[in-house]
Parts: sequence; C-alpha cells; structure tokens
Amino acid sequence: MTDRLLVVDGLVVTMDADRRVIEGGAVLIEAGRIAAIGDTAALRARFPGAPELSAKGKAVLPGLIDAHAHAGHTLVKTLGGGDSAKWTEAVEAIYPRGATPAFWGADGSLAALERLKAGVTTSLSIFGAYGSRTDDPAHAMAHAAGYRRVGVRHVICPGASPPPYPNTFYRWDGDRHESVAVTLDRQLQVCEELTAALHDRANAMSRVMLCAPVAFSGRPGVTPEVAAQYDDTAKQVRALSRRLGVGFTQDGHKGGTVRAAAEAGLLGPDALLSHCIDLHEDEIALIAESGTKVAHNPSANFSIIGRCPAIELMDAGATVAICSDGTAPDRSFDMFRHMFQAMHYHRRHFRDAKILPPGKALEMITCDAAAALGMGDEVGSLEVGKRADIAIIDLRKPHLWPGDMPLYRLVCFAVGSDVDTVIVGGRIVMAGRTVLSVDEDSILDDATREIGLALDRSGMRHMAVTPESFWKKTRYQ
Repeated sequence: MTDRLLVVDGLVVTMDADRRVIEGGAVLIEAGRIAAIGDTAALRARFPGAPELSAKGKAVLPGLIDAHAHAGHTLVKTLGGGDSAKWTEAVEAIYPRGATPAFWGADGSLAALERLKAGVTTSLSIFGAYGSRTDDPAHAMAHAAGYRRVGVRHVICPGASPPPYPNTFYRWDGDRHESVAVTLDRQLQVCEELTAALHDRANAMSRVMLCAPVAFSGRPGVTPEVAAQYDDTAKQVRALSRRLGVGFTQDGHKGGTVRAAAEAGLLGPDALLSHCIDLHEDEIALIAESGTKVAHNPSANFSIIGRCPAIELMDAGATVAICSDGTAPDRSFDMFRHMFQAMHYHRRHFRDAKILPPGKALEMITCDAAAALGMGDEVGSLEVGKRADIAIIDLRKPHLWPGDMPLYRLVCFAVGSDVDTVIVGGRIVMAGRTVLSVDEDSILDDATREIGLALDRSGMRHMAVTPESFWKKTRYQ
C-alpha cells in the first residue's frame, strides 16, 4: 500500500452523486483511501512533494465491480465445446467429484488475474448452490486465498448444494479418494466457519454472502417433493445469513420464483438475486419495494432463454448491477463487453436506441454495483474517505480516438485490455499492463495442471474435445 500518492493529469470520472468529471484532474491517496479530488494544479499546491503517478491521456475511474460470477468456472469455461448441456454435465461432475482445494486455489488466482487486468477491483463468486464445495471450508478458503494473492477485493458466497441430502462429494489424497455423504447441517456449519474466517477480513479484501439454490419448473431432477426441500434449504440459509449479519444471494431466478422467495421471507435490502428473467409485474414491484438488489447478466445463457426486465426494474426504483456471470461457457470478465451487451440487449427489446444511455450502464458496474453488494459506503465511486480502488484506462488508442466525448468512447468502444493501471486499497497492483503482485506465468501453469487433474479424476477428458458440429453447421448437434 502506498502511504501517499497523487494521481495527476487524468480525466477523473468520479461516479459521485453529482457524476463530476474533471479534465486535468487529480486524486490524492493516503493510507489506502481517497484523501482529496480536484484539479491537478490545485492539489499539487496543497500537497507539495507528494509522489505522483501520471494519468495524462488516460481516464481515472473507480475500480469496476462485477457483482455476480462463479467459482470454478474459469478453469472449465470451454468444456463441452460450446454445448451448454454438456458443459453443465462436466461441471456437475468435476466440482463434487474432481475438485480439490488446489483446484479452487488455482481457479481463484486465475479468475482474479483476469478480472484485475480488465479493471475489476471488487468481485463476487458464487461458491454454493450447484456443485461447489461446501463440505469442507478448505475449498472456499483456497479460492479466497487466490484472490488475496492477486490483490482483488472479493465477495465469496458459500452455501448449500441442491437437495436431496445428503450430497456426495469426493475427497482426494493423491490418486485415491473417499466418498463422503454431506448433510445440509454440515454445509450450514461450513458456511458459519467460513464467515468467521473470511468476512470483512484482510483490510476488507474478503467478504462473505451466503447462497441458496433456486428451484424452478424445468430444472432437471426437481420434482414437487424435491422443490419443497429447496424452499426449506433457502429458508435455513437465509436465517443463517441474518443471524451472522451477512448478505444473501440466489442464482437463477425467473418468473414465479421471485414471488415464491417473497412468500418465504427471503427478500430484503441485503439480498441479491441473479438473472431474474421473465418476471411478472408483481415481482418487479416486490423487488423494488423490498429493496432487494438484482444481478443482471446480459451475456449469460439465462438472458437468451428469457429477458431480465432491468429497465423496468430500475424505473420501479430497484438497484440493478450489470454482471459477467463469468466466465463460462462463452463469456469473459471484461465488464466493458457486458455494458455494451446490456445496451444492445435492451435496445433490441424495445426497438429504441435511446434505452440505457452509456452513463447509466457505467453506473451499473460502479456505484450501483457497489450498492448491490452493500458496499456503497466503501467503493464504487471516487470520493473522499472511500477506499482507493482505481482503474486507469488508456484513451490514446485508435479505437478510442479522436479525443472528443471520452465518456461515450469509454463505454461504447473500450475493452478490458485498455486498462493500463489498477490500484486496490491504495496499492498499485498493475502498472502499464504489468501485474506487480504475482507471477502471471505461474498462475497460468497452475491452472493448466489443476484442470487436467480434475478432468482425469472425474472422467471428463472427453469434454475437452472440439465437437464435429463446431465447423460447417448452423447449430450444435
């Protein structure tokens, strides 16, 4: 962490309540927080001798926030060759049967590295619900350690895997494994242990929300009897989140399930629901009136099979964040890509190019996303007293030029690789596209080794073969 640093001569996009944009602006960092913001000349005069970091020709933004993604997916993102059914089959085999703490650690480091290089300084990873490992705290602890290793702020979401219980997991010792039956009570105990170990730790680099699975019509294996067990599981996880004072999240809501969640008492200002496709009008009202937040994933498969009414939700007063749902099976952690996708997604629906202005899209990955995570007082904007999480984007690129109207160009034309420098908690973690916190090659090598081992353990090597229908076909077969 830098004790004092003055970022100078940038286009400072504060994302504060007034949405101030300061040309030739400066940001003073002291003890990991923002101490002053203003004109470069004025701040130089106020703080003579402060070490400087030039942002000339660059935009200075609050670090981007990705409020919904999944642990494990970074290592498995291309399995099945684009066939989502096969990809799901691979995931549901690898996570419970082939993954070890080393797998989750390698995935955490790789995901954090990708996010960092795209300017994401605060992130969320679902670790419960569908096959992730809540049988032993070592798995989530390793994943969280991967994020801390790289230097990205991280919200990890352990929880319960789907019923019926007990769930079966494999624990490996070299080439040998034992099969372990894990009850719901054990999974809730692990959630409590992880909350005690990780929540609001390491200078707020680690936080916890608890996650419960969602049952909906059409989900494989969800009979009416099993659906009732989902409801009971969600109520128990929600009760635990309230007792521990941490947020609650659910992945995979669609029309009807939000109403059921409201009836079960799951909603509230500390709740974050993902996808939320094909909602009924009363469900939009329930979300807005309860203060529940929404993670909108415009690039995800859920957004293909149905539509998240993000515009209608925001018009009703709800907080909606644009998220990656990354990274599998066909999407990255590049939040610029997802902003662009969101704008076109909703404009196509309404047949109206005026829908979702670029500035609102940018809010949805900064200040609105911070509010969705319950972190609006700490991150999401450049304001005095907030944590010094900053992404500096190089504007002197052919696709971002000429130099007029830079805010439009940032949202509509920038990509993650335009991020030049990233500061997290006052610490310069990347400068000139070079990551300073870790050796990138070692992270890539670890990832290659661990996914290979996991494929072998779970018998899923065949999922890494390119299917014949990849070429010369108009659809996968």
